Amino acid sequence: MRASSRSEVDPFIVMDVMEAARLREAAGHRVIHMEVGQPGTPAPAGARAALARAMEAAPLGYTVALGMPALRQRIARLYAEWYGVELNPDRVVITPGASGAFILAFTALFEAGERVGLGLPGYPSYRHILTALSLEPVGIETAEANRFQPVPGDVPEGLAGLIVASPANPSGTMLDRAALAALVERAQEIGAAFVSDEIYHGLHYERPAVSALQVSDDVVVVNSFSKYFSMTGWRVGWLVVPESEIRRYERLAQNLFICPPHASQIAALAAMDCTEELEANRAVYTENRRLMAEGLPAAGLGHFAPPDGAFYVYADVGHVLREGTDARALAAEILDEAGVAVTPGLDFDPARGGRMLRLSYAASTADIAEGLERLAAFTARR
Repeated sequence: MRASSRSEVDPFIVMDVMEAARLREAAGHRVIHMEVGQPGTPAPAGARAALARAMEAAPLGYTVALGMPALRQRIARLYAEWYGVELNPDRVVITPGASGAFILAFTALFEAGERVGLGLPGYPSYRHILTALSLEPVGIETAEANRFQPVPGDVPEGLAGLIVASPANPSGTMLDRAALAALVERAQEIGAAFVSDEIYHGLHYERPAVSALQVSDDVVVVNSFSKYFSMTGWRVGWLVVPESEIRRYERLAQNLFICPPHASQIAALAAMDCTEELEANRAVYTENRRLMAEGLPAAGLGHFAPPDGAFYVYADVGHVLREGTDARALAAEILDEAGVAVTPGLDFDPARGGRMLRLSYAASTADIAEGLERLAAFTARR
């Protein structure tokens, strides 16, 4: 059977870790999950109740390609509430998760063979989706001194696009308004489209995240209901696109996806008004972050940039590695010996991630506390 070179993408290592953890659990072992970027909480109760009512009231067929108008209007209102940005709801495109948003945006923005820059460490699926679309991902090595975020001097000429995430995965660090504006300006200077990944907005601690829409209208923003709204498995996200490009995205969405899942859209609309429950979830992450800031150094894993948002710590574990091994081997050891699932940094930075681990603190506070105790016992034995 024929196979395209576009399909030759690397595996998403965290998914392999999840499978190894599942097999360990199936064998009767308790695993603390610090590998997956998934809230430990369900979709808000109001969202689940709204969907139950809708399922009893009518069949849930296709919606229009760009998504339910009521959901697009509510998202536009969110930008006024969170950022003070007045947004035409027509610019909001509902997608099958943020992954669907990236496929749609990259298809709309770039010609096959063009080069698209992204910070390293960074979300691995950027690279793999670009490759599968016959685009060339260009990794931009970021510095720990810049808290693993790109700065304009890092961004080369010759790019058709630049992808920036704040809060970032895997580091959880954020860009302030001046830093974000400088990157938007650099993209405009070299003629590159600016794609802002904002899926962790709402999950902040000392200060809220800045949206690229507060800086410029000539950007594409990606967001999702997966993280703050606690709806990972529902697969519903959104784009905000320039007004002049709405029809382009609509034509593509009609043909690539027909429409986003109707049931998920109904739940998402209701979730946006479940503020009390969502903020209670964020309070749990705040406490978990505090535990990580104290517990990782106590376990000898204290070399990391303090996260501003999301629910990750990206820790340097080079001093813990055995000679001739890397973070992937260490993650396997930690799972086997301590029963804690963590993600090797090779997912996020193929060149430098061999000495890094990403640890998620999205689970319950009790699980995070137990996981830190297990990690401390593990490193004490080495």
